[in-house]
Amino acid sequence: MDINFSAEDLAFRDEVRDFFAREFDAELAQQLSATQGGDYKSAIVSWQKKLHAKGWIAPGWPKEYGGTGWTVTQKFIYETERGAAGIPDVVPFGLKMVAPVIYTFGTEEQKAHFLPRILSSDDWWCQGYSEPGAGSDLAALSTTAEYAGDNYIVNGRKIWTTFAQYADWIFCLVRTSKEMRKQQGISFLLIDMETPGVTVKPIVSIDGKHSLNEVHFEDVLVPRENLIGEQDKGWTYAKALLAHERTGMAEVADSKRMLSKLKQRAAEEVNGGTAMINDPVFQMRLSDIEMELMALEYTELRVFASMAGGGMPGPESSLLKIKGTEITQAIQELQLQLAAEYGGALQGDLSNQELGHDYAAEARSKYMYGRAATIYGGSNEVQRNVIAKAVLGL
Repeated sequence: MDINFSAEDLAFRDEVRDFFAREFDAELAQQLSATQGGDYKSAIVSWQKKLHAKGWIAPGWPKEYGGTGWTVTQKFIYETERGAAGIPDVVPFGLKMVAPVIYTFGTEEQKAHFLPRILSSDDWWCQGYSEPGAGSDLAALSTTAEYAGDNYIVNGRKIWTTFAQYADWIFCLVRTSKEMRKQQGISFLLIDMETPGVTVKPIVSIDGKHSLNEVHFEDVLVPRENLIGEQDKGWTYAKALLAHERTGMAEVADSKRMLSKLKQRAAEEVNGGTAMINDPVFQMRLSDIEMELMALEYTELRVFASMAGGGMPGPESSLLKIKGTEITQAIQELQLQLAAEYGGALQGDLSNQELGHDYAAEARSKYMYGRAATIYGGSNEVQRNVIAKAVLGL
């Protein structure tokens, strides 16, 4: 692997830096620092529309559908600069999850209708996979869709549905047959959230924020043309979507920024007359994380290179998900340890700022929510089983 940038790559890096510095202003950054409230949705949509106007909204899409046509190196540069600038990634549910399913398995009519609206951020999507009795064992889902005339009638509920309170559409796995093996009786439906019978109930997570929801369906009518692919074949499309989701969970660029901030804070935090950055135990933990993150970065590049021709991610996406989430949690844990007793502070506790520990509440919040990282998107235990079966043949 050649890790040296060409003159063209360096020029592209400068263009990315200039665009971020010019378009991502302080007001937008402040609005995006929250993960709830109307300001967040308007801010993220505003930012994504800027990316769309620039032609940079969908680096992973095939160029024929509106992708950038970037090389693997250009994608790497873009992600690295985005992370370094502290700019959040795009909301993945439309652009990185359902869109690849639509342009791979959808009809021409579905592509023509949905893809432009996803690109422009005119439609906000959420994911209807997990249920109260079907999380890591997703094939155990029980939400039903009965075919009647030109519609499906959907009944059931989904849980842990991120940003459903903002969503215009939800992509759902539903059971359309109980007569076959559970993975074979599932279909993939696109449902308008404004349809009568759809109800969203908030779930406040342990960090005190509202990003999660429970979505109820009561006799919801969904047109037949909103079915992706064939009826009862949804498990195939679901696995393809999950592979795309897990590939994005490595979050290398964001972890690099988190690690950089951790080093800066450790240099400022003094314990027993010595900066924590010089503490041997802290140094050892920091070095272990940094080495694993570097290894993950190169692995991610190899995976992206293998997909350069437009291929689908394989079981290696499970590896990226496992290591990426474990590294994220390790950084969050070290951040909380650095905050020490101040890590018990609640968000907005001004006494922490007065004492010079303004990062403590943030560290606590990220640590608490981050415990879910090794569970959502398919638990890491399940990912190890995927690798054992698909790669090792066990």
